[in-house]
Amino acid sequence: MTTDPTVPTLHWTDGALELSARWRAESGVAPPRRVVLADDRMTADAAYRQASEGVALLWQGDFQNARQLLQAMARRIDRKRRKPPASPLDAFNAHRQAQAQRARTLGMLLIPLDADYSIPLRRAPEVKQACSEVYGEPGAPAGESSVVSLRELLGLIGAHEWRKKGVEIGALGDRIHPHYGVFSPVRGEYVDLVARAPLPSRSLAFDIGTGTGVLAAVLAKRGVERVVATDADPRALACARENVARLGFTERVQVCEADLFPPGRAPLVVCNPPWLPARPSSPIERAVYDPDSGMLRGFLNGLAAHLEPGGEGWLILSDFAEHLGLRSREALHTMIDMAGLKVVGRDDIRPVHPKAADPSDPLYRARSLETTSLWRLGAK
Repeated sequence: MTTDPTVPTLHWTDGALELSARWRAESGVAPPRRVVLADDRMTADAAYRQASEGVALLWQGDFQNARQLLQAMARRIDRKRRKPPASPLDAFNAHRQAQAQRARTLGMLLIPLDADYSIPLRRAPEVKQACSEVYGEPGAPAGESSVVSLRELLGLIGAHEWRKKGVEIGALGDRIHPHYGVFSPVRGEYVDLVARAPLPSRSLAFDIGTGTGVLAAVLAKRGVERVVATDADPRALACARENVARLGFTERVQVCEADLFPPGRAPLVVCNPPWLPARPSSPIERAVYDPDSGMLRGFLNGLAAHLEPGGEGWLILSDFAEHLGLRSREALHTMIDMAGLKVVGRDDIRPVHPKAADPSDPLYRARSLETTSLWRLGAK
């Protein structure tokens, strides 16, 4: 039981006993108010019904049976027929609403964790390392336990495996190892754009919002003598530093905490902001959604003051938002113009990820038209 009032706590009853444990949710959701105990006797229909009604199921049975139950609940959600949306924007809004509801429902199946992150259930996997990478090393008071949704726990396990395996980056001839909660460079087209664009200088570059550090590493690989890579997220900073060190670029790439720009000017400033101007529903979505284009506007408005004379700012941006009706091309050009910038050139590339060619994807109409661009910008 936790006694710290600042720590989110889950409460439930077991017979006459009033019990509680630390609540873990990287998505930021509050602990469920209604909790019942569940085990291998619970049917998928009963679990789905209770979860849909906001009742959390604290699992006491076999861990692998819980995984199968979660899959069965997901099938019941996914087979619901939905009315085809009238426009790409309607499709986007309906998709986000459906995904949020799906996450809420599936998040109601909960798994207990002991203080050392072991799972006190039959046939449970070893998850101590995966949990330590996200929650920190076990340092809770003796006897403190916690509870996490099975959906989040499986996400932690998957992220741990990605971190170990890494993502092959052709431009590096090596792998980038993403951390949990840091955008993974699985869509390689934007990396390819940076790898092939003509460099205005090899002396210095800023990489704004570096994430895994992949673009900073690509610039160093291309011969840029010094790269300053910034990010405001602690996980991204740790991830970038680890990747830079493993790739052997520590002497040439400096990773530092900053809200967008580091001090000074550079002949090349690169930024790959979140592509969709919408509000994230959880901290993990901040790499995808940029409310009111806040990071995009911040980069554009500050770029001229951080460019050396004749320097270039490289903005890597998909037009997916345009095809969804979230932001027009005219609005983007207006932002560029109002920031005192001009377009020096542009290089386009079409995405090759599976969803771009999947007609069953709810956003296929927009995805099939998507182009990713590297906008070369200069000060007026």
